[in-house]
Amino acid sequence: MNLIGVHELKADEKARILLPSALKKQLLPYLEDGFILKRSVFQKCLELYPMKEWDKIMAKLNKLNRFVKKNNDFIRMYTAGVRIVEIDANGRLLIPKDLVNYAGIQGEIVLNAMGAWIEIWDREAYESTINDPRVDFASLAEEVMGSLGDDLQN
Repeated sequence: MNLIGVHELKADEKARILLPSALKKQLLPYLEDGFILKRSVFQKCLELYPMKEWDKIMAKLNKLNRFVKKNNDFIRMYTAGVRIVEIDANGRLLIPKDLVNYAGIQGEIVLNAMGAWIEIWDREAYESTINDPRVDFASLAEEVMGSLGDDLQN
């Protein structure tokens, strides 16, 4: 799965968002199975996973030994606030109020495709994160991707 695109939109008063048609087309094969909506680990945003992708993550988590406290603590925190959600026939997604509050969503939203999942951001928070002057993106790219060499080109 390789979702693509950044989309700006507005939530209605009930925190429903209408998925852009380009994104909805990419999600068509996954609509029937539903989705998981959860808090992000590293940012104050939400993550939307097709159920098949979520099942892969849970399969990994279920291999952790639950008699090791840090494993149990991690699973609890990672799955905190997880919701099963559906995209309705009109292409709308309802974001539960507690998750709206967690992500600080005020109305203007950015959907940022991240390969196998979609981040859901308050637009101001997204712009602030993308334009963070403390992050030197060129150095980050070199550190993360530089060792891949020619493998990245093929």
